[in-house]
Amino acid sequence: MTTKEILQYVKNHESGKVKIAYVDIDGILRGKYISAKKFMGIAENETSFCDVIFGWDSGDVSYTNCNYTGWHTGYPDAPARIDLSTFRKIPWENGLPFFLGEIIDNKGAPAYVCPRQLLKKVLADALQQGLKPYAAQEFEWFNFAETPQTAAEKGFQQLTPLTPGMFGYSILRSSLNNRFFTALFDQLRDFDIPIEGIHTETGPGTYEAAIEYSDILTAADRAVLFKTAVKEIAYQHGIMATFMAKIHESLPGCGGHVHQSLRDKTGKKNVFYNGKDKQQISTTLRHYIAGQLYCLPQILPMFAPTINSYKRLVEGAWAPTTITWGIDNRTVALRVLQQSEAACRLETRVIGADANPYLAIAGAIASGLYGIRHKLELQDAVTGNGYTDESHGVLPRTLEQATAAMKASAVARELFGEKFTEHFVTTREWEWKQHLKTVTDWELKRYFEII
Repeated sequence: MTTKEILQYVKNHESGKVKIAYVDIDGILRGKYISAKKFMGIAENETSFCDVIFGWDSGDVSYTNCNYTGWHTGYPDAPARIDLSTFRKIPWENGLPFFLGEIIDNKGAPAYVCPRQLLKKVLADALQQGLKPYAAQEFEWFNFAETPQTAAEKGFQQLTPLTPGMFGYSILRSSLNNRFFTALFDQLRDFDIPIEGIHTETGPGTYEAAIEYSDILTAADRAVLFKTAVKEIAYQHGIMATFMAKIHESLPGCGGHVHQSLRDKTGKKNVFYNGKDKQQISTTLRHYIAGQLYCLPQILPMFAPTINSYKRLVEGAWAPTTITWGIDNRTVALRVLQQSEAACRLETRVIGADANPYLAIAGAIASGLYGIRHKLELQDAVTGNGYTDESHGVLPRTLEQATAAMKASAVARELFGEKFTEHFVTTREWEWKQHLKTVTDWELKRYFEII
């Protein structure tokens, strides 16, 4: 739709309102409803939004170690703008107009704290190298026959899964909950999040969906909106969806794998593919993989940002633990699929469902481009069990270790800039320190009586 058509739709919508949202550092949509009249005044001009969304954590607790904003600044409004190209109609809200925005600074330049702006920087870097990056994210998540109220009343324990047992790729289970399955597929499509496929994953009430391939900014917009849209559609069916990386120690974790490829400046040729090569992959892809492997332990919080993320990255749980790659191998960190030029791509399997899509895609693309720029040599591919190959190192085991590595990394600052890296690392240090205060169920069960 043209700008004129979009604004006309807003004017004509019977609700007289618009929903807008910005993405915070954790990948959470923070927004509000505004009147159509208010929207018309800001649609093609600057607006503002409270900068507290980059001054607190996912639980709305204010950082005390953050420079961007805080009690020391008084939490003012930050300059912002609406991106009219993100226009969507929300199917489950009677076609309500929806837009994403992004944060800028006082001079109108991209704000270093804004995840969407970071991804646009990485996109510009790729284009400068004569490359057009494309990506798609796929998600695994758990569904429970609960509401936010019942889950809170149960202390998030002993929740009722949507279906019992381990039943991946089940036709039966998708038939049992066909109204929900159909609503997800159809309403996500109508919300401009086209789904390539959706199926049950192994785990009680677990689903997986793959979003269609696109340019990386569209891919990240779709991914971040996918997570919230799934939760909102689930609400309509009396269901709670969660994208935690690991819901229980006895169950598999939830991945948010990013598939990516690079095309030449015409956008037509996939530069990852080489049909004459024994492995059917190009020198460019080899450098790209080498870059991701080299950067991976230095930027891991971009892919695994929470305490819970590292409960997923354990041996034998369908998530990687070693710095490895392989051809169509699901036990390694980076999986190459190269059957044809059209489908040749890299799947970064480290990324969890809890990651901020903008940061995850930015991290994947930027580190791959680093390998191309520096012409890094690629180690041998793993055949067989990637968990047993520690010859090139293992991933940091905790958020504390991963954050310390990123804080010390000159590469991270080269890829993402000094100010973003400092801010992001600070938020991850905060996340680690917050969890240290908490007495867990594990501690009570282990120590309550016996110690």
